[in-house]
Amino acid sequence: MKPRVTLSRLALVSTSALLFSCVSSSTGVTTESGTGSTGTSSGASVGSSGTTVGTGTGSAGAGGSNVGAGGSDAGAVSDAALDAQATADADPYANWVLSWSDEFNAVAGTKPDPTYWSYDLGGGGWGLGQLQTYTNAAANAATDGTGNLAIVAIMDAQGNFTSARLKTEGKFDQAYGRFETRAKVVTGNGMWPAFWTLGNDFGSAGWPQCGEIDIMEVRGTQPYGSNAALHGPGYSGNSDLKGRYALPDSGPKISDDFHTYAIEWEPGVVRFYVDNNLFQTHTPADIPVDAGPNAKWVYDHPFFILLNVAVGGSYAGPPTGTVFPQTMLVDYVRVYKRPNTGG
Repeated sequence: MKPRVTLSRLALVSTSALLFSCVSSSTGVTTESGTGSTGTSSGASVGSSGTTVGTGTGSAGAGGSNVGAGGSDAGAVSDAALDAQATADADPYANWVLSWSDEFNAVAGTKPDPTYWSYDLGGGGWGLGQLQTYTNAAANAATDGTGNLAIVAIMDAQGNFTSARLKTEGKFDQAYGRFETRAKVVTGNGMWPAFWTLGNDFGSAGWPQCGEIDIMEVRGTQPYGSNAALHGPGYSGNSDLKGRYALPDSGPKISDDFHTYAIEWEPGVVRFYVDNNLFQTHTPADIPVDAGPNAKWVYDHPFFILLNVAVGGSYAGPPTGTVFPQTMLVDYVRVYKRPNTGG
């Protein structure tokens, strides 16, 4: 079991932490970005084709030039400065301060902490023809006793599905920062796990005006990668701003192991990562010119977090041949901010 992470120190935790850099050709990982549909986790009444559009361009690494100290040796960079730069490059958390986390370290069978989490409940398709009914039962969401939250999609003897959709709405939200989870997702026909955020004005502004950031969204029929997207006014549903982190088709599936899924969100930019590999960046300039007069960048206010496993629907397809139960394990959810700032 991992130790509890406190808010008084940086979390230096990702077991697969890599340099903030582009994915080299030697890794076999490809990235795709563009405008098109990855589906939407919000449950809005929008269909999704899930068509992958775009090019496999790599993402530039986060570096930063070294500037020499002043004086007669102004062009020289001291060993100390080089060491500091190397530390910052090697540690993706060096410039972040933990502001909120749930480590799921409770004894087995403990339901999600109500201080942090509430539930979306019910069925009816969630606007996308999904098959599950969301419950607040421990059978669908509880700790496993080894440091993980288990979100379990279950099929009963009558062929009905239940699962869980957790949210921090009204309990925690934040504008800007690094939002991250480490999870072992599920794949297979009809499976649709997601880690995502919605604007905290969802109840008043509605979707997609509130904004949606899909940090991790896996289509179970495409088990060799994870999708990510922004949904906002003028670019939602079939026209979202999207990208994909892809593993080699001949290698392990994304569901075969834990991976870290994260965004770094700052004013005017959202960057997407898997295992600290940057694979997608979006700014207001990415909003299509034909998105309409009401299209705008809406990622300028607090967002809350959601975790869920959906079954079926227009994005994931029918769960034909999939054996249930299907369990997504969540090691942690952590949110960071810049030092001495609100995000």
